[in-house]
Amino acid sequence: MSNSLLNIKGVSCAAINAGIKDNDALDLSIISLADGSTTAAVFTQNIFCAAPVVVAKNHLQQSPLALLINSGNANAGTGTQGMENTVKTCEILAENLGININQVLPFSTGVIGQQLDLSKFEAGIPSVVSKLSADGIADVAKGILTTDLVEKSASTQFEVNGTTVTITGIAKGSGMIRPDMATMLSFIFTDIKASQAELQTGLTIATNQSFNRITVDGDTSTNDACTLSATGMSGVDINDCMDEFQQALNFVTKTLAHKIIKDGEGATKFVEVCVKGGASNKDCLEVAYTVAHSPLVKTALFASDANWGRILAAVGRANIDSLTIENINIYLNDVSIIQAGEPDTNYTEAAGSNEMAKSEIVITIEIGDCDTKESVWTTDFSYDYVKINAEYRT
Repeated sequence: MSNSLLNIKGVSCAAINAGIKDNDALDLSIISLADGSTTAAVFTQNIFCAAPVVVAKNHLQQSPLALLINSGNANAGTGTQGMENTVKTCEILAENLGININQVLPFSTGVIGQQLDLSKFEAGIPSVVSKLSADGIADVAKGILTTDLVEKSASTQFEVNGTTVTITGIAKGSGMIRPDMATMLSFIFTDIKASQAELQTGLTIATNQSFNRITVDGDTSTNDACTLSATGMSGVDINDCMDEFQQALNFVTKTLAHKIIKDGEGATKFVEVCVKGGASNKDCLEVAYTVAHSPLVKTALFASDANWGRILAAVGRANIDSLTIENINIYLNDVSIIQAGEPDTNYTEAAGSNEMAKSEIVITIEIGDCDTKESVWTTDFSYDYVKINAEYRT
């Protein structure tokens, strides 16, 4: 597994400051894919999905050859005008690249409810196209950020009969995080040869064990999207290495998902809520998310306060049928807090406080003896989370 960001043959990228943001940061990115590339995607389940999401869904079946991404403006809640603006930006890029308009997938992130300034795209897109290069992915990782403090990227490689296959992914996301399909925005590339259907199967599996298991605040964005593009340039067919490819893709998506949580707005703790033994995996997830979304649990985490009663209360209100007090055991890392629904006789406040003071915490909750297990990754709520979101538009 690699820590450096690896280039993918057949993928060229660039990002510029087009003036969409007001802080002189990179904000307009283009990714161009070689002819014959295939792309799969998953999108937000939010009914108020943004104009670029609607257009990207429509264009996905037309053999996309380019991704157009702007940050600083989500183009969400913008009505008919927003849709027309999105189509116009696709048209400008298509003309510059010499491809069809429906081969462009548009993505936007930033403030909701503001119309795009098309003049920024008309001036900016030719400039980005002129800068496209094989090693521009790091700039795009910067160009897609909004309130993020750091870029999020991951790469890995594996060999098939002596030939190397590479997967590289980038992501953005820091707040309004409770993906219900994928992440805020994530773009993953590989040089494997695969059909769209094969990529879609792999991407769905990967996102379900990564992006669909993270939450900062329980809010599902209007703009969430995750794409997986394959250029085929390695010459290796996915059918010759299905398991290895899935494992590598899972690694990339989980790495990106964890980086999003660690960069959660104002976050000081990286927390795994692991629930075991439920009547179904769905029950385990319900309990995990109930705990992970509890503002009282999250503020206790920020304060390093071993107030286990808040965890217990959250478990008790989870919306599942088969919850029995006597079956519940709760642990803070390796410290047992609750056994059979009652405080562990060996538990001490000092031991609990010591675990809560750590920057990485695992809350394990056993709710039965079935062979089920689900983990959700989340953050604490700090003063800065409120400050960042209160001042987001001011």
